[in-house]
Amino acid sequence: MNGTNIFVDTNICIYLLNGDEVIGDMLNNRNLFISIITEMELCTFQGYSAIEIIKTFLDSITILNIDEGIKESAIKIRTESKLKLPDSIIAASAITNDMPLITADKDFKKIIGLDLILFEHN
Repeated sequence: MNGTNIFVDTNICIYLLNGDEVIGDMLNNRNLFISIITEMELCTFQGYSAIEIIKTFLDSITILNIDEGIKESAIKIRTESKLKLPDSIIAASAITNDMPLITADKDFKKIIGLDLILFEHN
């Protein structure tokens, strides 16, 4: 994994918040970016009883909103890959901002042009 900027999928955020040391080491000293979609998913995730932990995490990373470029890219990805709309927006955000996406979701392998880091969680 080269560079300091990395786009993080929701499942990786959850692993990180749950204390996964492998993910922690992989993301150490990196600038983390997430989509507003991931922010929304994290804030509604049923596995956390302490929203303050999530808010502290969100305050420490960069959250990117959907702009026209991301919207157009997400439509194209969804049309071509049949990926769910939230995942299409996340992938489009990573592609549009020229960052690798780290995820544990194998469905992202369908997307041409995505710099994908597929994490296999044990």
